[in-house]
Amino acid sequence: MDEDISNKSKAHEVGIVVDTMSVEELTERIALLEGEIMRLRAAINAREKTLQVAESIFKF
Repeated sequence: MDEDISNKSKAHEVGIVVDTMSVEELTERIALLEGEIMRLRAAINAREKTLQVAESIFKF
């Protein structure tokens, strides 16, 4: 049971040593980070739209 916990993918930390990771582990981390980038870009887009709406309401 402890093996299952230790084998699960963990969140990526910037700057961690990757020399001992397998190609599979590195590929999984890339996918994790790409997903996070997409999530962050969506958040930026949502905030930009909110700002545009607010600016259009308060324009005189």
